[in-house]
Amino acid sequence: MFTLLAVLGSVLSVGLAAWAAERSLRRTRRQTRYGRYAPWVHPRGRLAAPLNRVAGSRLLRRLCEHIPSVVFVSDVTDVVYVNYVVDAHHIAPLVPPGLELQRLGESGDQAMVTFLSYRHGHLGPALLGRWRRLLPSPLQSNWRIYVRHPRTGSLGVYFLSTAVDRTVHALGARMIAEGLPMHVLDRASALVAQDDRIDLLLAPGRGTAPDAEAHLVPLPEWPTDGPWRRAFPDYRTMLAYCVPQDRALSVQPWHGQVTRQEISLGIPLDSCTALSGPVVSAAASALVSNAEPFAFLVPRVRFLLESEERDPL
Repeated sequence: MFTLLAVLGSVLSVGLAAWAAERSLRRTRRQTRYGRYAPWVHPRGRLAAPLNRVAGSRLLRRLCEHIPSVVFVSDVTDVVYVNYVVDAHHIAPLVPPGLELQRLGESGDQAMVTFLSYRHGHLGPALLGRWRRLLPSPLQSNWRIYVRHPRTGSLGVYFLSTAVDRTVHALGARMIAEGLPMHVLDRASALVAQDDRIDLLLAPGRGTAPDAEAHLVPLPEWPTDGPWRRAFPDYRTMLAYCVPQDRALSVQPWHGQVTRQEISLGIPLDSCTALSGPVVSAAASALVSNAEPFAFLVPRVRFLLESEERDPL
């Protein structure tokens, strides 16, 4: 009996300590509208409630900060970029303190918002080598704005939201990657390319992942006019700005640091195919209001997450 009481006492003590630590961390890591600490809701299933608690736990994320970063590789296919040029003053409030918005246009009064969606090709640690072929290939969507770290001059993207169609990948990313505010897409989501037509569906169900539906066809050549002309003189200049974004930045003020995820993509601009067609997204409308979308396709990318670094805030 004494042993049982001692075990129960130890469990209770650990539980109370964890509860106190969680409450303390929530005072600094407050809920936000976008980013890592935006509300997280799983779209379905009996385990939705406990998964919501795990994904929103500040304590678990704090413990996972001690896990060393590893190199991740994926043979990505069918990357659909959907972009918007918007008034900079509309987007600037979404930039976390410590970073600043990359401004575009002759007057610096424009900015760019992009969501890109793609099928992974056996995403996993590079150290697995050939065994990586056994890993699944989830569909992912990244919603980003373009930022700068004024102290170091580093340019990169800040993820407002990211989403994937597998729960394990979503929870793993949320726990070990500070800059990836990963949500879970409902199982109806799909990315299909056939008969020169690209149908993109991001279905969040009852969850907090962003939504989108697009039906796009390739254009024979790059256009000479479009919504991008508000910020860029020609299509190649737009691609040269949007495509080589090989760094993700996020801010952790409680540590006084900016996290830098260094990514290697190496996408040739000439591999980009302009797309035309309707895009419907409530999540995008909330960000860009009535801005007109323009899209392009990258057929394949060798994705390489090289490292996660820290810079002083």
